[in-house]
Amino acid sequence: MSPVIAAVVYALAILALFKLDSEPGSKTSPALWLPVAWLLINGSRPLTAWFETASLILSAQNLEEGNPVDRNVYLVILIAGVIVLWGRRTRVAKILHANAAIPLFLFYCAASIVWSDYPFVSFKRWIKLLGDFAMVLIVLTDRDRSAAIKRVLTRVAFILVPVSVLLIKYYPQLGVYYDPWSGQRMVSGVAVDKNMLGMTCLVFGLGVFCQAFSLYLDKKNRARTRQLIARSTILAMVFYLFHRANSMTSVSCFIMGSIVIAVTSMTRMARKPVVVHLLVAALVGASFSVLFLHVDTGALETLGRNSTLTGRTEIWAGLLHFSGNPLIGTGFDSFWLGERLRRVWAAGGQLYGINEAHNGYLETYLNLGWIGVTLLAVFIIAGYRNIVLSLRRDSDMARIRLAFFVVAVVYNFTEAAFRTTCSIWFVFLLATTAVPSVVYERVFSKVRSHQVLQPGIARS
Repeated sequence: MSPVIAAVVYALAILALFKLDSEPGSKTSPALWLPVAWLLINGSRPLTAWFETASLILSAQNLEEGNPVDRNVYLVILIAGVIVLWGRRTRVAKILHANAAIPLFLFYCAASIVWSDYPFVSFKRWIKLLGDFAMVLIVLTDRDRSAAIKRVLTRVAFILVPVSVLLIKYYPQLGVYYDPWSGQRMVSGVAVDKNMLGMTCLVFGLGVFCQAFSLYLDKKNRARTRQLIARSTILAMVFYLFHRANSMTSVSCFIMGSIVIAVTSMTRMARKPVVVHLLVAALVGASFSVLFLHVDTGALETLGRNSTLTGRTEIWAGLLHFSGNPLIGTGFDSFWLGERLRRVWAAGGQLYGINEAHNGYLETYLNLGWIGVTLLAVFIIAGYRNIVLSLRRDSDMARIRLAFFVVAVVYNFTEAAFRTTCSIWFVFLLATTAVPSVVYERVFSKVRSHQVLQPGIARS
């Protein structure tokens, strides 16, 4: 099949997936296309990277300057999001009031710009951090939050996953690359490298898996068969991409997230706080023990890792020599900039050419110091508490929130994903942000009243 014909076939297949998944009675807002657009960029590559291969070349200067076109695209989406949230400001205020860790973390990140060596760059990246929160708030303040979360995850999955397969099979100049160190042929699909492709498959594949599992258990849903077909098709592609990308961190986290979803879906007993605590402790504890305590070296070998975690331990030890003030760090998202970055690369070995710490907690320490790590820990603890409390009130959404929580915590053991415009960071925020029940009751009562007035409209 020629590449052009393949592109047409895949485009029609994507349209068919959207048709199979359609819900005519859905009352979600058109504003959800804003977080979808945000995630389409974060889950793939910057827009200019599709047209300029040079933009993929990593250099200290590129990291400092960025690209004005990409920056303006993000800014337009953010401004549109702020306009939407202004119309929902009452709901937004209630959510922020219920999540004190959010404004506290944002304020400290903003304050750290003051001691950054590159305050303007740090400020621009902080604006993107606001964008992540804004997009999450658009989803959480939607008229039907549950349907909104599902819709955003499926829309992104229905586009990025099939297009990744298309690029790998028919457009290798865009979907395949050669590792500059080993010369090995790698697949990237829509992403910039195999690890980022693995993250995209992990986040959106897990969202699709959760919905497919719920549909399988819901025998009364009239649209069950066609929606299962759509989601099963995407999952088959996700497994294909996992196999081609060989990103073991993402595969391992996908398995853990799937276990969380399956266990908490089976019985009400499995959703009791004590059981949930034991499940989360077992998964996170086992991952930590294998990765850092070397409890089971066979498991590491199965994951394609050695005792150095493929050079990560050397990276972590080396980066500590370049860390700034241990209490406040180097400033928000400022560590990998300028002269410091050049000195890191000049150290050679595993440090040459890297632009992340391969550990989200260490990355936070390098940028924000122990204060930042402490605030992140507060964020994690408060978020976990929010999820556990929601298990009884909204068990369907609590399952995927719990799965994303576990995935984010474990994923950051070996990758730096607590960072702006990162899919893992987005779903972590989505999972841990509490929404007061009063917001749902008022919003849902309006939707329900509207449906009573128009009985032909089915509840989404």
